[in-house]
Amino acid sequence: MVSLTRRILLNLLALPAARAFGQGVATRGVRAAPKGKPSGLPFRAKFTDVGQQAGLKESVVAGHADRCDYILETMSCGCALFDYDNDGWLDILVLTGSRFGDPPADASIRLYKNNRNGTFTDVTKASGLWRTGYFYGVTVGDYNNDGHEDLFLTGWGQNVLFRNNGDGTFADVTKEAGLLNAKPRWGTGCTWVDYDRDGKLDLFVSNYLAFDYQTVPRTGESGSCNYKGVLVNCGPRGLAHSYHSLYHNNGDGTFTDVTDKAGISKADPGYGLTATSADFDNDGWPDIYVACDSTPSLLFRNNHDGTFTEQGLDNGVSLSDDGMLQAGMGLGIGDFKLDGNLHIFKTHFCEDTPVLYVNDGRGNFRDVTLKSGLGVETRFVSWGTGIADLDNDGNPDLFWVTGSIYPEAERQLPSLPYKTPRVVFRNLGNGRFEELIGEAGPGVEAPHSSRGCAFGDFDNDGDVDILIVNQNEPPSLLRNDVSGGQHWIKVKLTGVKSNRSAIGARVTVRYGGKLQAQEVLAQSSYLSVNDTRLHFGLGAAATADIEVRWPLGLVEKFAGVSADHLVYITEAAGIQRQQKFG
Repeated sequence: MVSLTRRILLNLLALPAARAFGQGVATRGVRAAPKGKPSGLPFRAKFTDVGQQAGLKESVVAGHADRCDYILETMSCGCALFDYDNDGWLDILVLTGSRFGDPPADASIRLYKNNRNGTFTDVTKASGLWRTGYFYGVTVGDYNNDGHEDLFLTGWGQNVLFRNNGDGTFADVTKEAGLLNAKPRWGTGCTWVDYDRDGKLDLFVSNYLAFDYQTVPRTGESGSCNYKGVLVNCGPRGLAHSYHSLYHNNGDGTFTDVTDKAGISKADPGYGLTATSADFDNDGWPDIYVACDSTPSLLFRNNHDGTFTEQGLDNGVSLSDDGMLQAGMGLGIGDFKLDGNLHIFKTHFCEDTPVLYVNDGRGNFRDVTLKSGLGVETRFVSWGTGIADLDNDGNPDLFWVTGSIYPEAERQLPSLPYKTPRVVFRNLGNGRFEELIGEAGPGVEAPHSSRGCAFGDFDNDGDVDILIVNQNEPPSLLRNDVSGGQHWIKVKLTGVKSNRSAIGARVTVRYGGKLQAQEVLAQSSYLSVNDTRLHFGLGAAATADIEVRWPLGLVEKFAGVSADHLVYITEAAGIQRQQKFG
C-alpha cells in the first residue's frame, strides 16, 4: 500500500503543469536492473505464429507504415477470443483503426469463424459486423441473458453495441439501447460488470482524451511535437482529459447513464485506457480498475449501494512505488502468488519497468516489481498482457507484447526500433520471475509493433494460445505446444440467477497442495477479451477441487474433479458435463 509521502504529493501537485506544458508519455527514465543467474529449469511451452496459415490475413490499419499523423493512429486496438456461435470453439474478433487522408475502404473490424481444424474463415460481412473507422476496445458479454454473447466496441466518435441474434449475425442496437454519445468521444477501455448484483450486465466505459483535428497539429506541421529530436504526433500530455461513464442495464434492452449517480464522475478522469472489473477486496462485489496513461490509474471500490469511491492512491495502485506517474497501458489480473487473491500486473512505456502489485486480500496493494525480478526489462513500449500458466506447471507466468508508438523515430534513431519482440517471464514459484530469451519459441522472438492480445485455447488441446494485434500487419496467432505431460483443467460457467456469461464469478482451484483463484473478466490485457473458459495448469496433479462463487453470492464446491477436462458448471445445478480434448 502506497502512503501519501511528500514525493507523491509533489508529483500530484505537478500534474496540472504537466498537462498544460508537457507532451508525450510519462516514463521514469529508469535503467534495467542487472539480470541474475539463469535458473536452468526447462520451459515446456513453445509458441509458433500460425496466423497466416490459419487464415488471419487482413492487416490492422493504424496510420501509415512509416508514420502516424495523429495520436488516434498510434494507440490502435484490442481483440477477442470468444465463441459467438456456441459450438465450443473459440472464434476471433480483431478490431482495426484507420489513417488520416486516405482511409482504406476495406479497413474493417474482422470476425473469423473457427473451422475446428486450425483454420478460420472471415465471416465479417455475412455477420453484419463490417464497420470501418477508429476502433479501440471490446468487451464481450450476454447483456440480455438470451444465451448468446454480445459485443460492445469503443471508438473515436461513437461506440457501438452489437446484439448477437443467435443465427450467426449481429445487429447494431446502439441507438435503441440509449448508448449513442451526444457528441463525439474517444472511447477506449470498456467492461461489462453487474455492479449492483441484479443479474444483469451493466457497462463501464473509459475514455482517453478530447481530440479535435482543428486544434491538434499534424506530425511535422507547425506546432507539432518531438520525441528525442524527432517530429512526432502530439499527446497524450498537453491534450485535454476525457471522463468515464457507467451505464445501468434496465433489463429491457436499454441502458441509463448513472455516471453521476454512481459517483464515477467525482474522480479525476485521466487518460483512461484498459478497464477491468473484478472483486479485489474479496467482499463479493465487483470493483473497477482503469489503467491510465501518464495520469494516476483509478480504482473504483464498490460501496454495495449502487455507488463507487475512487481509492487508487489510498490503496496503492495509482502510481509506482516511488510515487511517480507511469504510462498505464495493459492489465493482467490473476493469482500468481497462489494465495487466493487477485493481483495486478500493468504495462508501461519504455525506459520504465512494468509494475506488479500484490493484493493483501482486502484490496490494499504494494509494488513488488523489483523484488519479483521484473526490473530487468525496460527496453520496450509495452501493451497487451496477461497472467497465465503458459506451461501448465501450476504457476501462472507473465506475457506481454511490445511496440513503439513512433515509426518515424527509427530512421533517425536506430536504437529505437518500431518493431520489437514479445516478452515472457516464467514464474519460478517463489515470488520471483525469470525473463526467457529464446526459450519460448519463434513466435515470441519475432519483432512486431503490437498492441492488444487475448489468451485462450483456440485449438482445444489443453494449453493457452495467444492472439495478437499488430500495427499495419495481419494479426499473430501464437499456437502453444506444451510438452512434459503436465496436467490442466478448464472451467466454463453459465449463470442462471446471475448474469448468463457469469462475468464476475470467482473460481478457486486446489491442486497438489496449491491454491489459485481466477475470475471471469470482460476485459483485460490491452482493450481485449480472453477466453472465458478459465484455464488452470495443474502440474503433476491428476485431480483438482473446484470452488465457484457466483456473482450473486452462491458458493458451490466440487471435489476430486479429473484433470485434463473442460468442466461445464451451471449455477445451482452443478457440473453438467466434462469434455476431454484430443
